[in-house]
Amino acid sequence: MSLFFLVFTFVVLQRLLEVIYARSNEKRMRAQGAIEFGAEHYKWIVLLHVLFFVSLLAEVFYIGMDLAPGWQWFFAGFLIAQLLRVWSLASLGPFWNTKILVLPGASKVKRGPYRWIPHPNYVVVAMEIASLPLIFGAWRTALIFSVANALLLLFIRIPAEEKALERLESQ
Repeated sequence: MSLFFLVFTFVVLQRLLEVIYARSNEKRMRAQGAIEFGAEHYKWIVLLHVLFFVSLLAEVFYIGMDLAPGWQWFFAGFLIAQLLRVWSLASLGPFWNTKILVLPGASKVKRGPYRWIPHPNYVVVAMEIASLPLIFGAWRTALIFSVANALLLLFIRIPAEEKALERLESQ
């Protein structure tokens, strides 16, 4: 099996496990009275991620599965993103989710990377969307989805999350 398929399979399985974890957290939080924000844009987040993987697979098949020149740098960025992902997820623990859920009475998490970065998981996603395709020379996928992800995050997702966090802090 090629390195591309190993890495690709790892990331897809990681995402599937995250979805299972998020749904478990969501179910528990909703039972405790959590309120969802930004539900109207969630489908666009999911679509962006699905299309990213489809595009990555298609572009790598089209150009070949060889490692790109300087792939080590992109792989290092990808590994750093994975470490930050685990740290972010562990820091939020039972509050981590792919949806924006606010649990009345809960305190804003300020440990782990959240002490320094307001949205570390979004930094992780941005790093991964840029670095993963570049390991294999899929620069078109890296460029298109980095721009699409940035626009979605900056203009829709982060403002919705900030609004939800303001509500949490005002309770």
